[in-house]
Amino acid sequence: MAWGGDLNPTRVLRAYREGIFPWYGKNDPIIWWSPDPRLVLELDDFKLSRSLKKNIKKFTYKIDTQFVQVMQNCATTPRDGQSGTWINDDMIEAYEVLYGMQKAHSVETYREGKLVGGLYGLSIGKIFCGESMFAHQNDASKAAFAILVAHLKKWGYDFIDCQVPTNHLKSLGAKEIRREDFLNKLTTNCCEDIQTRWELDQEIMNFYGM
Repeated sequence: MAWGGDLNPTRVLRAYREGIFPWYGKNDPIIWWSPDPRLVLELDDFKLSRSLKKNIKKFTYKIDTQFVQVMQNCATTPRDGQSGTWINDDMIEAYEVLYGMQKAHSVETYREGKLVGGLYGLSIGKIFCGESMFAHQNDASKAAFAILVAHLKKWGYDFIDCQVPTNHLKSLGAKEIRREDFLNKLTTNCCEDIQTRWELDQEIMNFYGM
């Protein structure tokens, strides 16, 4: 869509409300994207496999306690078929400011007290804009995603913006839609922020036997 500008939190939040997000390489200018098609997850479409539901119990979880560490792990964890990362120091600094504004959030997965997986993104109205996830143990990121989906449903969110298609997210129930349809959904759901505290709900954790 565009290039240049800066990662001022006001600019970033305005961009997300218009369906635009920053995504660029280390030596590139800031590049702003609004892809077509767009990948979204309707919360009721989330696919919780039997194996994942079982593996969820292997971990413990926290919300918004190690936001920067989650971003750093997302930046440094190797990914099949990918080299490098768009999560550079400027991105981490900018999203840490948004975290301080309670606009950016993380869901963290732990095993024996050690951070082994997680995800982060932005809360825009009734939409969670997923940015990235990482796993150092099998299903650690998928488990964090399942915990996120359950909480978003209870809190009254509408959908997760997964941005660009990946087989990983499609396996969890995400689907591609036209950019025009995405922007219509965005307009309907981005204006009124949900007033809730981002913390674990014990009823949800009890559902998973935790």
